[in-house]
Amino acid sequence: MRPPAPRPPADTVADPVLVLGAGPVGQTAALLLARRGVPVRIVDTRPERDAVGSKAICQQRDVLDVWDWLGAGTIAEEGLTWDTARTFYRDRELFSVRLPDPGASPLPPFVNISQSRTEQVLDHLLDEAGVRTLWDHRVTGITQDDDGVDVECATPDGPVRLRGSHALACLGAHGGVVREALGLGFEGTSFDDRFLICDIRADLPGWERERRFYFDPEWNPGRQVLIHPCPDSVFRIDWQVPADFDLDAERDTGRLDARIRQIIGERPYEIVWNSVYRFHTRVVDRMRSGRVLLAGDCAHLVAPFGARGLNSGVQDAENAAWKLAYVRAGWAGEELLESYHTERHAAALENAEITSATMRFLVPHGPEEHDRRLSVLDRALTDPSAHPHVDSGRLAEPFWYTDSALTTPCPERPFGGRPPRGRAPDPCPGVILPDAPAALPGSERPGRLRPLLREGFTLLLGPAPQGEDPGALLDRVRAIAEHACPAPITTLHLSDVDTTGALTRALDPAPGQVWIVRPDAHIAAVVPGTDTAALHTALRTALGLAPDRADPGTRPPRTTTTR
Repeated sequence: MRPPAPRPPADTVADPVLVLGAGPVGQTAALLLARRGVPVRIVDTRPERDAVGSKAICQQRDVLDVWDWLGAGTIAEEGLTWDTARTFYRDRELFSVRLPDPGASPLPPFVNISQSRTEQVLDHLLDEAGVRTLWDHRVTGITQDDDGVDVECATPDGPVRLRGSHALACLGAHGGVVREALGLGFEGTSFDDRFLICDIRADLPGWERERRFYFDPEWNPGRQVLIHPCPDSVFRIDWQVPADFDLDAERDTGRLDARIRQIIGERPYEIVWNSVYRFHTRVVDRMRSGRVLLAGDCAHLVAPFGARGLNSGVQDAENAAWKLAYVRAGWAGEELLESYHTERHAAALENAEITSATMRFLVPHGPEEHDRRLSVLDRALTDPSAHPHVDSGRLAEPFWYTDSALTTPCPERPFGGRPPRGRAPDPCPGVILPDAPAALPGSERPGRLRPLLREGFTLLLGPAPQGEDPGALLDRVRAIAEHACPAPITTLHLSDVDTTGALTRALDPAPGQVWIVRPDAHIAAVVPGTDTAALHTALRTALGLAPDRADPGTRPPRTTTTR
């Protein structure tokens, strides 16, 4: 299925959404807005794109899914696919984790690919979409009023003021100016230990599809080493090193070569890139301040173990983009933007909690934490019940909006809490819908369900109750949905699109049941199709609207699809 072309802006004279920062989070947000017909402009501090180092390399399936819908499927195709996470203690393997796939998605669970290549692919799509990036524009100030946002920039040609309807700040390390202008705090902690990151090109047979994590190996005693495979025979190695680590001295004395040799032996290798980082855990007070939304590292910083940085930032971008587009189209009020803060701030706090626990295990604070770590690792050598307590980083996963004001709980399908490492939660309101092969309306070629979901709200109908005509049920559900929801609606019989039965098995829908899915593929509600009030209220709730029954003929025109 070809990705949708960027839609012409609904109002060509309207102020654009200003995306501050041209990293992958800002690029993704801009592309998602353009696909939905929103005029957008990007500004970035740098004079041009700087393709240096691997940086954020590990991209999770649901992020690949967003990029695939935008036309960047090559990221998944070029990325090195891995599906196993191995954990070692000294010279022994403790356990391995295979990654889950509840809906039989054709996309890999994770791929490793350099951030610079990801940015290159997204830049090409931005050019095709006609989205302009203003390089060498350093944000120096931001103000807002009831109608829009003004962003002040310093440029080589002097100060520039840009006007937008809203701003999405994706400035990463340069985001302090926005937070300060909005009066937002950015509290958190920094870790004393540093991490040496080195990309090497080498032939390491058997390591191509695995992430390897080593606790206390003899070649980095008392600390950790993480190894990730990347395309073109490149391996990313992260060593935990002391706070006073000197990379220049390490190179000059030959100790860097010795470090690498301790892992790969006498095989030939080439250093592609290296650097030293100090990691932080910080979360902004609010991710929405009026017409300004904060996303990615501008809003939250976490340690990289578990790959929750860029992946969470892209999920910020998707959440923000559909809500900004719906507010600008008049399908929802500004209240919908407040749900961006509540949903993504909760996600940021969870990521901070998870990664902070990992860092406390990796870098114990005090004798008690140190003794506990040693006890867990020693027990894990012989006792599998200790394996869940060995924390090398819980891998990135979508956040579950089960407590969101946009989510309607279903008593028959409650959220069971955070599942064990390596497992996905059972589908229920708030959880992202599993992907699966699907027969898409208007297409003779096989495809996936997820791309269809991003066109608007999707209603998936289970089997009709006994004695009920399926067509009549579909018509009734569609009529209720169109009355309740001014945004685009797609209504589908699950049996008509689920070509393999994988999604039906995952959802196990009751007769007459309707699964309401948001444009970001999260399940908003599971309600009986025969309950008009419940269906109406759930749809209005998912848009942040009060459940009124105004004449639908007064609303903006919609797009509907039936099957």
